[in-house]
Amino acid sequence: MSKTAKVAVVMGSDSDFPKLVPCIKILKEFGIEVDVNVISAHRTPEDAEVFAKSAEDNGIGVIIAAAGKAAHLGGIIAAHTVLPVIGLPIKSSTMDGLDSLLSIVQMPKGIPVATVAIDGGDNAGILAAQMLSLAFPEIKEKLKAYKVKMKEEVRAKNAAIKAEAEKL
Repeated sequence: MSKTAKVAVVMGSDSDFPKLVPCIKILKEFGIEVDVNVISAHRTPEDAEVFAKSAEDNGIGVIIAAAGKAAHLGGIIAAHTVLPVIGLPIKSSTMDGLDSLLSIVQMPKGIPVATVAIDGGDNAGILAAQMLSLAFPEIKEKLKAYKVKMKEEVRAKNAAIKAEAEKL
């Protein structure tokens, strides 16, 4: 693994980008370098293969593959690399993203793609950070602080709701 934590975020279409903004922001918050690409499993399958085969040599540690509809991008990439691949199903106009989810999660034996929720960019980024934290202790420390921050936010919301309920 390279000396720099690096994640590739790959989307099947540029229309998926807004769903990936939270993912990219989370990765950068943890100090992870992000390489963003548009590669179509169906329209540019050769590019997907070349990308996947060269990812490790390019310093990538984890690949996040976001796709909608017939969401084969993560599987195509996983077929050509031993790097961990996280599939991010994107809600499209059909089936509210269920088609994407099922396309990603139902991978054949030997070609795993970890899968997060439909439009779950935040969790894709956090999962990638957790994977990289095994090799990068500084990311592990940032993850611990992130969890503490979440806990504090929930406790503050709880106190605010309790105060609001008392006024009723």
